[in-house]
Amino acid sequence: MQLMMDPALPPEAFGALVAAMVSISETAGMIPGSTASARWPQQRRLALGEEGALGLAEYVIVLDADPPHILMTHVLLY
Repeated sequence: MQLMMDPALPPEAFGALVAAMVSISETAGMIPGSTASARWPQQRRLALGEEGALGLAEYVIVLDADPPHILMTHVLLY
C-alpha cells in the first residue's frame, strides 16, 4: 500500500490504518461498527480514528477465493 510509505502521512492516520488492518485480520473483516454495502455485502467500510474523525477505509472480503482473503480497496483520509 503506497499510502503507508508516504512520509507526509500523519502519524495518527498511520496508526489508525495499522489498527484497522490488524482488526480486519483478527475478525476476518467482520469488525463491529463496520458497515456493508447494500448492493455488494462483501464490500465493507470502516471509520478511522475516534468516531471516524480521520477518514474511512473500504475493504472487500473474498470468501470464494482459495485461500479466502481480504483486500483493502480504498482509504479516504480527511
